[in-house]
Amino acid sequence: MSGVVPRQRLRSARGMSAKRALIIWSALAFAALAVFVASLALGSVSVTPRQVFDALLPTQDGSSDLVVQIVRTLRLPRSLAGFGCGALLALAGALLQVLLRNPLAEPYVLGVSGGAASFALVAMIAGCAWWLVDACAFAGAFASILLVLGLARGALWRGEPQDASPRLLLTGAVIAAGWGAIITLLLTVAPESRLRGMLFWLTGDLNGGGMPWLALAALCVALIAIAPVAPQLNVLLRGDAAAQALGVQVSRTRLRVYLVASLAAAVAVTTGGTIGFVGLVVPHVLRLAFGNDQRMLLPAAALGGGVAVMAADLIARTVIAPAQLPVGVITALIGVPLFLWMLLRRRHA
Repeated sequence: MSGVVPRQRLRSARGMSAKRALIIWSALAFAALAVFVASLALGSVSVTPRQVFDALLPTQDGSSDLVVQIVRTLRLPRSLAGFGCGALLALAGALLQVLLRNPLAEPYVLGVSGGAASFALVAMIAGCAWWLVDACAFAGAFASILLVLGLARGALWRGEPQDASPRLLLTGAVIAAGWGAIITLLLTVAPESRLRGMLFWLTGDLNGGGMPWLALAALCVALIAIAPVAPQLNVLLRGDAAAQALGVQVSRTRLRVYLVASLAAAVAVTTGGTIGFVGLVVPHVLRLAFGNDQRMLLPAAALGGGVAVMAADLIARTVIAPAQLPVGVITALIGVPLFLWMLLRRRHA
């Protein structure tokens, strides 16, 4: 009889966890849909939800050509790009916090954004087209990934017996500092005519998000790649030695997490510039609801990050319309006090 009660409690706890996760996922999905519709309807030109629906239909009944152009050509790609960018950043942040076992880890901690920004700024100074700027940004992010991969290869795949997280974090921090110096140099020598666009890109810019499909495709690939190892990530949080003792292939799992998180951050930066605080704050907020179970946290982080960036972009487009603010400014203004509140709440708990 004594052995039956714990099993019943375990089944009950699992059922409650699954039910709670379903409720939270549903709430996030509903919030994503609501913000998506609002982002299509609101702006310098207001559009009714009915007009939005009609504009998205192939028949275009009930919508003028201007409304169709605004919704389909301008707002729809931007909203999808914002969702994909935010989802990738939040997913990358959650993964890096597991990999580095550091709650302050975020998608840009390993220098991905610095590499992307350096290459993108060079392209802007040269007056390249927007698609070439995006290509250079991804090339810079990928170069930074390879650089960290080469310098910290022992920490990632050789299966070193000691904890690999500090070495990987230190390597990324040093590379990020180097990219920061290059960015400062580029801003110093840039012509004044290019400077505003460069600063706007550095603080998050979805104006060039006319091709959101790369971000959405990368999100699907990242979720598919990381889903099979989500249970192993829960074990990896206990440390490399404990994970090896429990049968986890630590070096292979570590390498997969690093590659998925870094490439997700690279695509996000390429799509929307350096949008801060999403990958740091969103996983923290969702841990208050889910705990640290990665099987439930990672999909929720993707949904929550997409909602956060779409909402921030909506505010950036409407608060001083027709002028626009950088999306990263809005995420920082909201993320900083929210994160400080969470720290104070944990301190007094």
